[in-house]
Amino acid sequence: MNARDTWIGDWRAALQRSGAVDDADADELESHLRDQITELESVGLTDEEAFQIAVGRLGKVDQLTAEYAREHGDRMWKQLRAPAPDTPGRLSIAVMLAFAALAAAIVLIARLLASSTASDVLLLNGPISPWFIRDLGLFVLPVLAAYFVVVRRTPTRRVLVLAAGVAVLALAVNLFPYAPGSASDQLVWIHLPVALWFVVGIAYAGREALSSARRMDVIRFSGEWAIYYALIALGGLVLLGLTILVLTPIAPDLIIEDLIGWIAPAGAAGAVVVAAWLVEAKKSIIENLAPVLTAIFTPLFAVMLVVAAVGYAVTGLGRDFDRDLLAVFDVLLLVVLGLVVYGISARSATQRAGLMDVIRLVAVVAAIALDLLVLVAMLARIGDLGFTVNRAAALGLNLVLLVNLVGTAWFTATLLAGRSRPVQLERWQTAYLPVFLGWVLVVILVLPPLFAFA
Repeated sequence: MNARDTWIGDWRAALQRSGAVDDADADELESHLRDQITELESVGLTDEEAFQIAVGRLGKVDQLTAEYAREHGDRMWKQLRAPAPDTPGRLSIAVMLAFAALAAAIVLIARLLASSTASDVLLLNGPISPWFIRDLGLFVLPVLAAYFVVVRRTPTRRVLVLAAGVAVLALAVNLFPYAPGSASDQLVWIHLPVALWFVVGIAYAGREALSSARRMDVIRFSGEWAIYYALIALGGLVLLGLTILVLTPIAPDLIIEDLIGWIAPAGAAGAVVVAAWLVEAKKSIIENLAPVLTAIFTPLFAVMLVVAAVGYAVTGLGRDFDRDLLAVFDVLLLVVLGLVVYGISARSATQRAGLMDVIRLVAVVAAIALDLLVLVAMLARIGDLGFTVNRAAALGLNLVLLVNLVGTAWFTATLLAGRSRPVQLERWQTAYLPVFLGWVLVVILVLPPLFAFA
């Protein structure tokens, strides 16, 4: 049995464990998967890339999925039901619940320790030490990475490397002598969760972390996770609101505030692991949500970006340009990049360029124009007022985004011209991930001491 047959066998076993398909359905889906793999290999992809992309596309872009959903909709809706006691899925649920409880417990213990020292920083209903907010990512995301290490059966050597990376970050951010309320401290607590998410991504990718196709899977997972977490958070807010309404007549306000103050952080931490489990449980044959939302919002953002680019090109950024407006532009550019990435993640490697690719190119070009305007204004501000840690971090982020967007525009334009393939655009994005990680580490480890932790 060759490697491809082994991968397909593992995929089929996981598909049947979900309970959504029987043997006959699995035969049909496997046949379709093999056809897609053959088609992808014919355009130059390796066995591994063809398999990863075919699995990701199966059930998303072809007529078979629609027919399957119509004929077996009841089973698809029941896909997340708890498995029977003698099935392997029971273990995965137990593992997920154990790690979710661990994340919740760590946050509660840390909050208890942080509450012992009064501070000007308030969280929920009590005084909390500043380190608690700065280290929030360290309390939760390594637990999620450990969950994937267990589920993926990651080799010990790779586990030690991941643990060493987390330890270095933890020691650095807690030993640095930040000034109270300093900009360096704020930058670290903003960027630390991003660095730790890369650790989660490496744990999620497992043995194939260097594979372009597997990196794209990490990107897909991140988008789906964000959506599921947002849904869980909304449900949690409704639950907390109803709890307050129900308890108000029988309990003093102080007791209710204390109760919510401890339940909310624990629930938010545990939901990080639960959302990850939901993404994995739903990904077999159900349409992913991130690409669907991308298809809806990309045209809207394209129009907004064109209007903004033209408007600012005519009027200039003006005197009101400050770091708050700069933060808005940075978020906007990141959203555009996310729309592009999730858009290309849902397309077939053999699909011809179409209207949506034109819309993406328009959005990216408009984003590049805005980024250039922001960079000019930023350099002028630095020339007048000098460098600060905030300006250095913002300048670096904009340069990193600018290079990525220019490359994205180039590959999209050549795709529309018929001189490149969609997989080249995917590889550009996955190959660029280490650049983002590198800059995040610079912000966390290099800029604070460079600017005397100001």
